[in-house]
Amino acid sequence: MGRWSARRIGLALAAPVGALIIAALITSIILIVTGHNPLETFGALVDAFSRPRTVVNTINVGATYYLAAVAVAIGFKMNLFNIGVDGQYRLAAFMAAAVGGAAFMTSLPGPLRIVVTIAVAMLVGAAWAGVAALLKATRGVSEVISTIMLNAIATYIIAFLLKPARLGVAEGNNISTAKMTEGGFVPTIPLGLQGAPPLYSLVFLAVIIGVIYALVLTRTVFGFSLRATGLSESAALASGISVKKMIVVAMLLSGAVAGLVGMPELLNGPDHAFGLNFPAGIGFTGIAIALLGRNSPLGMVFAALLWAALDASSNSLQSVQVPRELVTIMQGVIVLSVVVAYEFVRRYRLILDARAVASALAAQASAKQVTSK
Repeated sequence: MGRWSARRIGLALAAPVGALIIAALITSIILIVTGHNPLETFGALVDAFSRPRTVVNTINVGATYYLAAVAVAIGFKMNLFNIGVDGQYRLAAFMAAAVGGAAFMTSLPGPLRIVVTIAVAMLVGAAWAGVAALLKATRGVSEVISTIMLNAIATYIIAFLLKPARLGVAEGNNISTAKMTEGGFVPTIPLGLQGAPPLYSLVFLAVIIGVIYALVLTRTVFGFSLRATGLSESAALASGISVKKMIVVAMLLSGAVAGLVGMPELLNGPDHAFGLNFPAGIGFTGIAIALLGRNSPLGMVFAALLWAALDASSNSLQSVQVPRELVTIMQGVIVLSVVVAYEFVRRYRLILDARAVASALAAQASAKQVTSK
């Protein structure tokens, strides 16, 4: 058993470690070709973490990335490619900000205002994902096509509503929803570190979502049904699982978690409103992180922190005259390397399993021959 456990651990570590090594080698080649020193570049990225600001930003951004990855991973477990997380979280954050900053909310107790804001975000995210779910379950429309289209529609809805005549408030060159007053947002955690921003308290929301995701997948009938349907729809149908129902429920849950993606920035960020500068593109980052983490609750933690660390340390490249875009190249190379590395490991595991089965059968046949004699 120890040998097999060691082999499993080795195979589990081989893919991510191998992918990082491959990505480092490819990035080094790119740096050399463009006339930059790889050692100086990687050294600048590492040195950036001697500054508390970089570490705290990595944790704050990593929590947001993790929420996006979980939203994507729920769909992946069902073989559903929810590309619409980006539109779902932006529309959810916009509507939650509009409700959270509304005048009637000031009459509610602070904790209740926060709960209502988060609930609105989850409901809007789930509803927007539900459109794609219903199209998939009732008409067989590919969720890839429908969610891409819904992303664009969400963008235009926000652009239409974010105007002073509607839900927008003009402040100089910026337009945003009405700012939430104190009591409507969540206090941050001051760390007292020189030059470091406060820690987002909603980092713990990401932790809670990760724990719930892990428990649902491994400890509930729904989690088993989700994984079984993703592995084989025909087998799931044969065992009495309603595939259409699972599609709808999985997409609704994915959208609800997507609705939480914008909450750390909205409730912990400095603006406490949805404006033109509200972060975009996090949904697509979540796809990459879910792939990197193999949809594993723990694997996505490391993937989210790695992605956030590269983002947070990218400014340090200016000290060695390297463009910040190199970080984007590195992130893309890491994703491709992970896909290739996991495929190699998968094939190697199949070969080892086949050899183990062949050895067991040969031993069994040999034992029968000895017994017959």
